[in-house]
Amino acid sequence: MPLSLSSAGGGAGACAVATFTKPARLPPRQRRVSGLFFSRTADSEAGRRLPRVASAYPAPPFVPEVEKAVESLRPNFREVDNLVAHNSMRVLKAFQNAGIGSHHFSGCTGYGHDDGGGREALDRVFAEIVGAESAIVRSQFFSGTHAITCALFAFLRPGDESHALYQLLAVAGAPYDTLEEVIGIRESSSNGSLKDFGVTYREVPLAEDGNLSWEELTFAVGPRTKCALIQRSCGYSWRQSLSVADIQRAITMIKMQKPDCMVMVDNCYGEFVEIYEPPMVGADLIAGSLIKNPGGTIAPCGGYVAGKRTWVEAAATRLSAPGLGVDFGSTPGDVRRALFQGLFLSPQMVGEAIKGGLLISEVMSMKGYKVQPLPGGPRFDTVQAVQLRSRDRLISFCEAVQRCCPVGSFIKPTAGVTPGYASEVIFADGTFVDGSTSELSCDGPLREPFTVFCQGGTHWTHWALALGEVLKVI
Repeated sequence: MPLSLSSAGGGAGACAVATFTKPARLPPRQRRVSGLFFSRTADSEAGRRLPRVASAYPAPPFVPEVEKAVESLRPNFREVDNLVAHNSMRVLKAFQNAGIGSHHFSGCTGYGHDDGGGREALDRVFAEIVGAESAIVRSQFFSGTHAITCALFAFLRPGDESHALYQLLAVAGAPYDTLEEVIGIRESSSNGSLKDFGVTYREVPLAEDGNLSWEELTFAVGPRTKCALIQRSCGYSWRQSLSVADIQRAITMIKMQKPDCMVMVDNCYGEFVEIYEPPMVGADLIAGSLIKNPGGTIAPCGGYVAGKRTWVEAAATRLSAPGLGVDFGSTPGDVRRALFQGLFLSPQMVGEAIKGGLLISEVMSMKGYKVQPLPGGPRFDTVQAVQLRSRDRLISFCEAVQRCCPVGSFIKPTAGVTPGYASEVIFADGTFVDGSTSELSCDGPLREPFTVFCQGGTHWTHWALALGEVLKVI
């Protein structure tokens, strides 16, 4: 009903009086205002007419193939919402238990001594969320690779390696490209890799089906194996990412062979995809990036290491310096607040990324492309891989996604050499935070079978729109 407000009297004590104007008479039982139908169903108290929502919204602007996939995925989306609810409750409890207040968002300068307790509070919240004894969450980690490197150097030291078969064992096949130079698999040129420090390396190849080679893992750990590295996500490999149950099984097998062998989990892309995290099933350390899952698309930078307190402090020493550890480091106030807020939003953002992956898998498989994970299959990270089988199709796919980005939609992605990668790589990442794969993005190395790896998305409908553009060009 039309409502006008008039002042009764003047001065500071004037109050607003509501004056109702009788509307023009419409057909009985129904009136329509701004897309809503009003029925004469009486309210129990005042007999007011209550709004009844009608199908007054426009049809979604999706191409038919995407619309068909969306309808088939409704039950899957509901399951993802349940996952988000469980993880959101876990995060909320951690914030409440730590008594987080606005004073924790205060920044600090210089050495970072007077930070209002925010650094310690953020570490405590993160540790509780992932089920770890301790954690360091720092803006000074500038990538997941940086955080993982600090974690590996926490475990591995030069020593009597001349008598060792190996000290570092990768149990999930070859690690992600950016870790190859950290380990010294590719030519390190004396740049401070683990190999330069005398740390030797061995890997357990994947089984033929792309899963862990459980049979070989039963005898892979030797007397000199100091650390076992488990990569949770598929990386640039064509394999199913590891579930927390798989990680628990691998940890059990490793510890049975050598109880003091440390287990490090590269946790990138896996946070909040399940209701458990690797420290809850025995991982000694995990590490990852805040511009992936746990930053909730809000964190502008940073990474984390979490796990056993002794090893977290050793990783912090690698990040800073011996004697400084976890107690130093400045963080501007706007960044500190964003790290807290991004962490709180993470379960929701991860849920949307999972829905986006489900949609990509469904649509691209209908078009005849091989996908990993399979349509409707279980998800253990936020990455969706599609084999495009052609250099031109890989480039066209990334160009189409870039055109659908909110930032840099006018940019044409170009394949090229990127530091840390063994092959030419093409990226589509028109994101608000540079390189943020928690926002909508995709990339892929220009090598057979020309696979594109999609991740992120603040809402699944963004991927639905991007897929429409993709289907036009491939």
